[in-house]
Amino acid sequence: MKNIQLDITKATQFLQADAIAAYEPKVKAAQEALENGTCPGNDFLGWLHLPSSITPDFIGELNATAQVLRENCEVVVVAGIGGSYLGARTVIEALSNSFQWLLNDKKNPVILFAGNNIGEDYLAEMCAYLADKKFGVINISKSGTTTETALAFRLLKKQCEDQRGKDMARKVIVAVTDAQKGAARTTADKEGYKSFIIPDNVGGRFSVLTPVGLLPIAVAGFDIAQLVAGAADMEKATAIDVPFMENPSAVYAACRNALYTEGKKIEILVNYQPKLHYLNEWWKQLYGESEGKDQKGIFPAAVDFTTDLHSMGQWIQDGERTIFETVISIEQPNHKVLFPSDDENLDGLNFLAGKRVDEVNKMAELGTQLAHVDGGVPNMRLSVPVLNEYYLGQIIYFFEKACGISGNLLGVNTFNQPGVEAYKKNMFALLNKPGYEKESEAIRARLNK
Repeated sequence: MKNIQLDITKATQFLQADAIAAYEPKVKAAQEALENGTCPGNDFLGWLHLPSSITPDFIGELNATAQVLRENCEVVVVAGIGGSYLGARTVIEALSNSFQWLLNDKKNPVILFAGNNIGEDYLAEMCAYLADKKFGVINISKSGTTTETALAFRLLKKQCEDQRGKDMARKVIVAVTDAQKGAARTTADKEGYKSFIIPDNVGGRFSVLTPVGLLPIAVAGFDIAQLVAGAADMEKATAIDVPFMENPSAVYAACRNALYTEGKKIEILVNYQPKLHYLNEWWKQLYGESEGKDQKGIFPAAVDFTTDLHSMGQWIQDGERTIFETVISIEQPNHKVLFPSDDENLDGLNFLAGKRVDEVNKMAELGTQLAHVDGGVPNMRLSVPVLNEYYLGQIIYFFEKACGISGNLLGVNTFNQPGVEAYKKNMFALLNKPGYEKESEAIRARLNK
């Protein structure tokens, strides 16, 4: 099977002739810092060789637990936020029927996501939907105290026990959490839930290839062995001994940083496949939370084309020239639809009769790329043979490895997120959480000025 391919020719024309080659020694140093564990955040490098370390036995254990949930649940709610749900949702949404929520074919449980917001209406409506359903829960939280997830899990745990009884609840609630400590671990041990461990050395946004992502994906009915195989092959393709220009993650990291130094401060991830919307969302967290530090970092934005060409296309074409695009292109769709002929031809589209819809989509992609490049927007293109588990595994690892390299090139700690704590501190102070008395007093005085 061939690998995904990165084409940077429509980006390098905006750079000096030797700009990418000049990054080779810097990229090599960045890769060595990852491999040797000498970079900032080196206690969170467990993702680096994770794909090649996952054993068939571990895949089997995950699939066995998934089967228990599949056999006993009409609906499974995945409770988690950020990296604790975006990776799983990325793969599930990419591989599911676009109208899965309407099919009700009973082949796979309906997968819902909770604990990623504090919307009261959302939670009320979800609980109402679950009221007559045989449902289970995968609670994903290293600490068990993340507000959004803990709030949702408290509601779901009670409802599951009330509806299905304590014994069945123990069978259909699974914890993915810390090995030894934290509220979620304590609850899992007390209640006797089946549990899987979030490795201490893998941060949330790099955790999709741990049970955080693999278990929900397996419950949804997808082949996690193939997902891991794709990631493992990309791990080899981006290894430190691969020549620089043959290493797609190294080249991507170099190109985006070269563009950044030329004033391209915003990267727009583009897809032409609606199923990839949540890949955009996962990617935004991966790069935004990893690089946005010390008053530095490329701003990660994303669009779904051609839909967003009718909303964001004008800005991308003619707005401030501080942007570049990375386009994910799926070479071969999984279905075939031919454009029909119409005798009246009132819409003037008979010139497309007999063509595949994807051919129209591909010409929209090519035409847009040409227009945007002519408009001063550098373009990179990631070509993916087909949308399946194997190639999603490649995409995930490609972006993770490039992120690790890119953060080192930028000179930040790729693996922490100190800025995320600022809103939590204020929220807890405003809610009068015990232990935040001084902060509560200070913030209320500030608001009363």
